[in-house]
Amino acid sequence: MTRRGKGHRGSWRRWPRHRVIATLVGALAVALLFAWTRGTPTAAGTWTRDEILAAIRFVESGGREFPPDGDGGRAIGPYQIHRIYWLDAIQTQPQLGGDYQHCRQRDYAERVIAAYMTRWVPKAWAAGDAEVIARTHNGGPTGRNKRATDRYWQRVRRALP
Repeated sequence: MTRRGKGHRGSWRRWPRHRVIATLVGALAVALLFAWTRGTPTAAGTWTRDEILAAIRFVESGGREFPPDGDGGRAIGPYQIHRIYWLDAIQTQPQLGGDYQHCRQRDYAERVIAAYMTRWVPKAWAAGDAEVIARTHNGGPTGRNKRATDRYWQRVRRALP
């Protein structure tokens, strides 16, 4: 057997303590930088409105601009908005104008969603709480509390950056 000299780079356990700490800190910094550049939420459970809307649009219509009607023809547009949802938003913000068929247009549909969320979950809408927004979009004003919206939220969550 040969004897290893001082210059051997053996196990990390033989490294001086300061070198081990510096290596761990460096690895942590790299991991945090990687996570940050991958678009992690700005705070626990929060994303930008554009990210949330894009994820909901992807789940609802595969991101298509002009998808076929859903729910047996009862939901329309890239966000699959139901008439009752639209009526609720119009009651909240009559200045939206238009008619239900305008929900087929992405920009109008996004204004309808904003009005709806401002009415029913204003804090979540302001904070970018994707879970509450998605579950409300899917399950109505109390959707955030319904078990039936859990799977929908998981699908939206997977579509978020």
